[in-house]
Amino acid sequence: MYDEALRGEKASIVTSDGSKTLYSAGFGEAYHSERDGALHESLEKHVRSAFRFAGDREQLTILDICFGLGYNTLATLYHVRQNHLPVKIHILSPELDRDLVESLDSFAYPEAFVEFKPIIRELSRNFHYEDAQFRIDILIGDARETLPQITETFDIVYQDAFSPKCNPLLWTREYFSQIRKLMREDGVLTTYSVAAAVRMGLYENGFNLYKVSGEGLRDWMLASPAPLEEMEPIDMVLKQQRNPDAKSLRDASFLSGFMA
Repeated sequence: MYDEALRGEKASIVTSDGSKTLYSAGFGEAYHSERDGALHESLEKHVRSAFRFAGDREQLTILDICFGLGYNTLATLYHVRQNHLPVKIHILSPELDRDLVESLDSFAYPEAFVEFKPIIRELSRNFHYEDAQFRIDILIGDARETLPQITETFDIVYQDAFSPKCNPLLWTREYFSQIRKLMREDGVLTTYSVAAAVRMGLYENGFNLYKVSGEGLRDWMLASPAPLEEMEPIDMVLKQQRNPDAKSLRDASFLSGFMA
């Protein structure tokens, strides 16, 4: 669980693709997989995976859980510009660590993000950026408190919080219930986690689940209220038969006084 006293303690890490991330002492975990590579992970597991199913729309709303170093948001801009996509995008991203966001103007991002330096500077100062194509809003505060206040519905959700072990409240059945309420029926959720408890939490909220593999990456998962074409869904009935003890994470396990 999170140690707020250690919030400011972070260490730089060079990941396998040469891009840098940070290790958070507060959560006891890095913001990205050192093995998969920070940039590679964001582009493949989140952005390209989601845009495969939602990239042909004229407008997109994206929920980026959580902003952190901004890799998923910046990788989205990179993908859109590299592919000359005419889509207009609004990204909302909860983030607990205000000081981290304010420090990002000096973070050593990969070369792919150099053109976004003015955007990074604006976000680090005002938590907001907007031009003719992109609008980005960083919502400073606890995501569990922020999400119920959001009125938009989302085409894409990047579920990229610290792991269920380190940040369980952003992986519970109740949390995924809130995410489901915010998603369009044909929306797509991406996540690096394939843990049984995560699968159960999504499945219990009516999501279809899909395991994805990629060269040089550990497996990840897509989820959607509606079936995803040309994807073979995870057979959750069979999974439950084989692992009857698998359970979703519940708020009651982590919040004292919570009424399930």
